[in-house]
Amino acid sequence: MVAALRYLGGSCRQALGGFLGGFSGWFGPASGRPRPLCAGSRRASTSSFDIVIVGGGIVGLASARALTLRHPQLSIGVLEKEKDLAVHQTGHNSGVIHSGIYYKPESLKAKLCVKGSALIYEYCKQKGIPYKQCGKLIVAVDQEEIPKLQALYERGLQNGVQGLRLIRQEDIKKMEPYCRGLMAIDCPYTGIVDYRQVALSFAQDFQEAGGSILTSFEVESIGMAKESVSESKEENEFPVVIKNTKGEEIRCHYVVTCAGLYSDRISELSGCSRHPTIVPFRGDYLLLKPEKSYLVKGNIYPVPDSRFPFLGIHFTPRMDGSIWLGPNAVLAFKREGYKFFDFSARDFMEIITNSGLIKLVLQNFSYSVSEMYKACFLAVTVKNLQKFVPEITINDIQRGPAGVRAQAMDRDGSLIEDFVFDGGVGAIGNHILHVRNAPSPAATSSLAISEMIADEVKQRFGL
Repeated sequence: MVAALRYLGGSCRQALGGFLGGFSGWFGPASGRPRPLCAGSRRASTSSFDIVIVGGGIVGLASARALTLRHPQLSIGVLEKEKDLAVHQTGHNSGVIHSGIYYKPESLKAKLCVKGSALIYEYCKQKGIPYKQCGKLIVAVDQEEIPKLQALYERGLQNGVQGLRLIRQEDIKKMEPYCRGLMAIDCPYTGIVDYRQVALSFAQDFQEAGGSILTSFEVESIGMAKESVSESKEENEFPVVIKNTKGEEIRCHYVVTCAGLYSDRISELSGCSRHPTIVPFRGDYLLLKPEKSYLVKGNIYPVPDSRFPFLGIHFTPRMDGSIWLGPNAVLAFKREGYKFFDFSARDFMEIITNSGLIKLVLQNFSYSVSEMYKACFLAVTVKNLQKFVPEITINDIQRGPAGVRAQAMDRDGSLIEDFVFDGGVGAIGNHILHVRNAPSPAATSSLAISEMIADEVKQRFGL
């Protein structure tokens, strides 16, 4: 068990709750045949597993892969509520492979990011997944930012980030001819990749190792089965029941949830506390028109505001050759709402009744208003972009995609940047592990995070 992790306990009990599936997407082992369970003499069915992972995003799939590779004798299944895998946070990711410069030295985030980026590069090489190690400049555009930039540089060195160097105006121009700045950090180890392609490769590894994936299975309840003399011995050996809204069920021995934007609600299904809650922040991107793509070669980032977990508006090249500009950070009134007017009554009510969130907004009112203003008026965002690339005009951009970030928040309004595992006490607590917060950059760190989750599963469940 990693000491730096944060744990919740004592609040978990058996419960059945309201959430959201079907067996319409059943992807079994690569061989197409059921595989033995841990006892060796039993056969896996489509409705019983030793371990079930809830969530088919990059963290859930990486964890399923790690568990299957470590425990090939176990039957392991993944449940995903959508018909396709990795379509939300993973599928709306900017695609940056972060180097680990931003995070507090010796913190778990820093260690996982530095390790995770190396693992992602190695994995992509092994699998032939396209990526570009195009580097990143973190640019100070005025004198007041230079001390912050120098402190960030020292932090990166402490974190063991490779190849960092401080450069002046003339070197900035050599690397990014259209970028202006007084000083910058050159991060050559930063890169870009299509994280959905990476996640689908994790899924393929998992299936080829014997794992099974069920899509269109949106979890409605998780609880302990009541033992019955009429049930078979095999059914009694799988004490946890997971049901979807269609009344279909999966039986298993252990559950690991990696539910991203719904991690708090999934945890509540097994009786856990609603805290920490997930607050959805939407990030809107702009697109640089193709004929202006020559203005940007690699990633260009501002000096970050240490008060917030967001990195500011930046320039991000994509694997398809496009250039994303942004994002902002505004409250989303729907957890999977990628458009400005997307709205969910339930999600909205949770936001306006969240006393911790109200406290956060009031404490940072000017920042919140500024982000909403930028979301509404392109000219404001363009003005920020021109601090770095003056040649950009409002005629060079168009509205682009958006993503929604699952930001965990304490009841007092503090944004949580640690990993949070939950399980609880009682019968169900001995069979379930909730990954309630896997903070950014979870995609970069996914392989390192999966190793940590596999370690926790082994220790918690005695595998």
